[in-house]
Amino acid sequence: MGPDCKQKERVVIIGAGNVATHLSLAMQRAGFLIIQIFSQNFHHAHLLANKLNCDYTINITEINNDADYYIFSIKDDAYRSVLKNMPPNKGVFIHTSGSIPLDVFREYTNDYGVIYPLQTLSKYHETNFYKIPLFIEGNTEKVVDTINNIANRLSESVTILTSEKRKYLHLAAVYACNFSNYLYSVASQILEKQGIDWHVLQPLIDETAHKLHDMRPEQAQTGPAVRNDRTIIEMHKSLLEDIKMRQLYTLISENIHNQNINKYNNDQL
Repeated sequence: MGPDCKQKERVVIIGAGNVATHLSLAMQRAGFLIIQIFSQNFHHAHLLANKLNCDYTINITEINNDADYYIFSIKDDAYRSVLKNMPPNKGVFIHTSGSIPLDVFREYTNDYGVIYPLQTLSKYHETNFYKIPLFIEGNTEKVVDTINNIANRLSESVTILTSEKRKYLHLAAVYACNFSNYLYSVASQILEKQGIDWHVLQPLIDETAHKLHDMRPEQAQTGPAVRNDRTIIEMHKSLLEDIKMRQLYTLISENIHNQNINKYNNDQL
């Protein structure tokens, strides 16, 4: 059998959300054979299976038991119920969570690991998966080698990281991505209430992110909180009708000022 006739590695995707969608498409492009999608949501399972031209099921007992890899991209609180009801098989179990430990699979299979993509992913927004950093882990050296081989076919950046370290990476990602995106949402609501198109903020958002390619976040910080400009801070707070938003503004401003107080004072010398 020639190299071009090598049998493709068979993959079952458990889940049909944002991560499952991007990862399964990336695996298909990399030469893996996606044979089945499982999701308890019929619409999501059907939609992703159509994209991949593969089988799907919403019945956990019908999950194919002859795949090489089972990729789990499900809600963190769903692992126990899914795992205890899966048909037995000899494939490698791999989850994609930033916060679930490696040993979630310990009672259910012999070979298991993690491929955690450090990126915000949305089903309907195209992302170059090859540019996404992947953080991997395995329960044995052999599994680590297997998962490392998979990950290197999917991304140019692959790092081995323990479950304990990955928890902190996920926490940092929540601050850097989820929390900042929430603040973008607050900013857009403030503008839209005044009839201002929130897209006027995009150059500011882009430049803020662009600076961080060359500077640490602390060095890039600007604004009234750094200077402790009480006049502007109190004026801003008075514009916020929601008491929780005023509290949030106050807390963030205080933390920014405390983080930068020595830097700002030195800049004034």
